[in-house]
Amino acid sequence: MIKLIQKTTLLTLFVCCTVFAAKAQLGYNFAQYDIGTAVGFDKTYGDAETVTTTQSIHFNFTYNQTPFTNFVLEAQLGKLRGGSVSTKSGRFFNNDFAAFIFRGQLQFGEFLDYSNSQFNNVLKNLYVSAGVGFVNNHITQVNRYSQKVPGFYTPGDDRSQEPFIPFRVGYEFKLYNTYGVPSVKIDLGYGYNYIFGDGLDGFKAGSHNDIYSQYTLGVKFAIGSALISYRKQITY
Repeated sequence: MIKLIQKTTLLTLFVCCTVFAAKAQLGYNFAQYDIGTAVGFDKTYGDAETVTTTQSIHFNFTYNQTPFTNFVLEAQLGKLRGGSVSTKSGRFFNNDFAAFIFRGQLQFGEFLDYSNSQFNNVLKNLYVSAGVGFVNNHITQVNRYSQKVPGFYTPGDDRSQEPFIPFRVGYEFKLYNTYGVPSVKIDLGYGYNYIFGDGLDGFKAGSHNDIYSQYTLGVKFAIGSALISYRKQITY
């Protein structure tokens, strides 16, 4: 009888500990990897006199060190366009570009205490990001002569490769499964990409390097069956 009571007590303690541990992890776990895609609405600021909005498509792979500290590998494919033959310089270009980026991303939830603040709980998904990038420029259409200023010509290269620094701010809407794990993420962002060169628009003019900016809308999906435990509850 005593042995039966001892066995029952041990079994009860084991079940209680198991249930407690399971509940303790509810809302604390996250997937270490994400894959995603996004669309970008891009503008080029270079040597052309007018700015045009174009589109690009992005593919990314994310390593999540924590739910709020992320490292992103990204490829961007699209068009950059600007200028008009009717402007004084006559500069017009179309660039079929490919960019490759590695950046770190820090979300405010990494350092905010959001457990007792609804405001901080919303703010925790805001992020800042920076890294390094490389862009391959292929100028498929270009006008280098001015129709308004006789003899005015702007030189440049139709193909170039240039490094750049990507800066980004954004917000990540996390969608959770029944276990409180962020399984789908909707990403809204603004990117500012500073080019170390003057080939983005195919024109070599002026004293400033080229820049392209982006508004992006993307979605990411958690992948892999292994989950990592975070030090604090992710969702409230």
